[in-house]
Amino acid sequence: MHPPVVYSSLTVPVAPATSFGGIQWTADGQVLFLTKLALYIMTPDHGLSFDPAAKIKAQLRPVKKSASDPQTDVELISWYRTLVQFDRPVDYRWPEQSQDWTSIVLGTVDIALWEATASPSGLSANAGCIIAALTASMDCSLWTAKRNGLNREWYRIFDITPFLLDHFAHEIISVRALKAQVTSIHWSPQSDFGLRPAPLDASLLVAGNRAGMLLFFRYRDLKVELVKTTTVAYEYVVRVAISPWRHTIESGKSDASVAFATEDGRVCILPIAQLLEMAPSASTFGFPYAPKLEILEHSMVEICRRDSRPARGLQWIELRPGQNILVYTKPGSIGLWQAPSPSASWSGTKKFTLPILPKLSTGTSSFHSSVGLVYLTRKDTLFVFLSDGTIRALREVSSQPTWDTTESESLTRTARSMLVRVEPPGTITKDVVARASGVASYDGGATVLSLQEAIRPADFDYIHDAQHRNQFVVSRLWEATRDEDTDDVIVHNLEETLRGCSAGSGLSPVHILRPTLFALPPRKLVGDIHSRLLDVLSLSTPLAQAQVDPARDVSAIRIAPWTGALSAEMRMEFRESLRRHFYGWDVLLALRLRLGVADFLWRNSETAEKQTNTGNVAGVIVGAITHRFVRVVVRHLVAAMDCLQVSDVPFVLRMVVHTLLTNSGVPQDLKEEGTDLSARLFAAVPNAHPDIARGLSETCPACKVDIPFNEIGSATCPNGHVWGRCSVTTFILSTPRVRTCVGCSRKAFLPPSASASADESSWLPSSAQGWVVHELLEAVQRCLLCGNSFVSVL
Repeated sequence: MHPPVVYSSLTVPVAPATSFGGIQWTADGQVLFLTKLALYIMTPDHGLSFDPAAKIKAQLRPVKKSASDPQTDVELISWYRTLVQFDRPVDYRWPEQSQDWTSIVLGTVDIALWEATASPSGLSANAGCIIAALTASMDCSLWTAKRNGLNREWYRIFDITPFLLDHFAHEIISVRALKAQVTSIHWSPQSDFGLRPAPLDASLLVAGNRAGMLLFFRYRDLKVELVKTTTVAYEYVVRVAISPWRHTIESGKSDASVAFATEDGRVCILPIAQLLEMAPSASTFGFPYAPKLEILEHSMVEICRRDSRPARGLQWIELRPGQNILVYTKPGSIGLWQAPSPSASWSGTKKFTLPILPKLSTGTSSFHSSVGLVYLTRKDTLFVFLSDGTIRALREVSSQPTWDTTESESLTRTARSMLVRVEPPGTITKDVVARASGVASYDGGATVLSLQEAIRPADFDYIHDAQHRNQFVVSRLWEATRDEDTDDVIVHNLEETLRGCSAGSGLSPVHILRPTLFALPPRKLVGDIHSRLLDVLSLSTPLAQAQVDPARDVSAIRIAPWTGALSAEMRMEFRESLRRHFYGWDVLLALRLRLGVADFLWRNSETAEKQTNTGNVAGVIVGAITHRFVRVVVRHLVAAMDCLQVSDVPFVLRMVVHTLLTNSGVPQDLKEEGTDLSARLFAAVPNAHPDIARGLSETCPACKVDIPFNEIGSATCPNGHVWGRCSVTTFILSTPRVRTCVGCSRKAFLPPSASASADESSWLPSSAQGWVVHELLEAVQRCLLCGNSFVSVL
């Protein structure tokens, strides 16, 4: 048997937290893995262009037995790492809340991390993910990054448990405590209502508690709202999982199913729905709808009866869009449930006993708890990972599920050899168990993430938390076949990714592109695959022309004019409208994915000719994105013309000039819109003429010489000083208060809300002090070009 292919192996000296879902991906392309006292946040460097010195990479020992053996050519993965500590004391004590014995929480004595779940991308103040974490003291809190989510501190932004204690303050003491004690959490995917531009958020945080209730939270406007509650059992809810949303034919409605497991062994399905209903707005820029949650209690289905064995693992797997299967795991068995459907080969509940495999270590048993499930659509196979390091393969899940014991044994031996590969030589013997505390797919194929530790359970030795040595490993479970790792497969997968992208998915570009970029190490770009990928990325292909149609943009982007007064509410809705149009169109997401791959190919081109060809393709994509950005801004300015002030004139004129630059390939209809904006501006703001020169020229920060505005990306003064321009406003960047994109390294001014002082915009140029610039900087939370997140120092 060939030695296993290992792409990364990092030692983590912490006590593990063995639980189902101990490793999971966020919508921002980051890996979460749980330990006893900390939540680690790891970010692979695929498609990122950030501080190289901050990356960590493990150097694996060679697998050659002699000097004449060939060395396996494997591109190791580099990571950015940060973590969240959970050893803080809570501000409340459960014995102080209730003396009833049913509300005792033993986890308060030794606080450990139980569970974590991440929101869709775009919810935090900087458009990143929010992480909900649950500890053994039943303390639930929300965390997010403020300046740098890759390798800097994450902050607690909300405590849910005190919020629940206040919400249920009218209950009797014992009931109040039980309803506030959260026992399980899961954040739903983003709900797509079929509208474009897509509303930015309609996700839900679902929590189960000790009172047998399901709580539905929504994070909105930097605060948490308890949308609805429903009682579903008389026992503790030990696990919850919400399915992907199903967009119905009727626009404005999405359906999903909440699965929950109770302490007595029951597993139930509760259907829910979200509908968009009319909501008042302060101006024509406001989104006229708000999501309304409906809980269909009368349609709740019990799929597993009580048997005193609680299901500690619940996960929905998606066979295809709109068709989901629930998988629940119990010691020694798993169950599958599928709703009746015309496209389903089977429906109802199917239960399977885990097959017994040959013992590779003394501690192997099929009754160990499951730590992860991986479903591969291409193979129609479900892999069940147990905490003893063994793997079970269930094939033909969509048609006739059956165990594949041969593949199960082969994969278990591969996983065992992987542990031998990453541990010191001679340490893995028969009495050593590969205790896994989490497993997740890495690329949707044969490569998986795992957190494992070599232990000897027969020794019964106490190991201090700091003496544990877990291995965070990325490895391949089986050898690549001809239908998995060929150039044709990579090109086809990229085409499918571009064809199926949706702005309503709540996924960041770096997360969507990870499988593609992982399959393209620099050694693989030597052949003709480089030119084949450029052909896919080119905007002249039939797929691109079907997605990127400038004529469709002209009619699709509709902004109703506002004739009312300028108010705080109108400015907020103006900002949210800009944000929806910047990030809510499928065509813009497809362009950003194309640009992400093109930038990756440009950085890894082996010859100057290939780099030039890639740069030409990338330049066309950048122009297409920029033109859509300018069109959105111009139409918003026209709609808000009656609210423009003299301080806004310099920026408005820059947008006009932006549409008239001859070297940027601006479409003729956009030039006409820019000319119309100019005419409307001078009619609406008659005293704007003295500000023309001030808006179109700036002073060199070094020599104080005027620099004309004739280039978008940079500014060069007559004395040769070169300055970068803000990628949002095009003003010269002459301040350290900027943010940098982690994907393409473009920079932009920090938004005024980033200031902790009363002078909110002191770092902005004098000609950028209008309210339009302020709201534009607030609206742009992710890079306009590649769609990735910003990081900042100040």
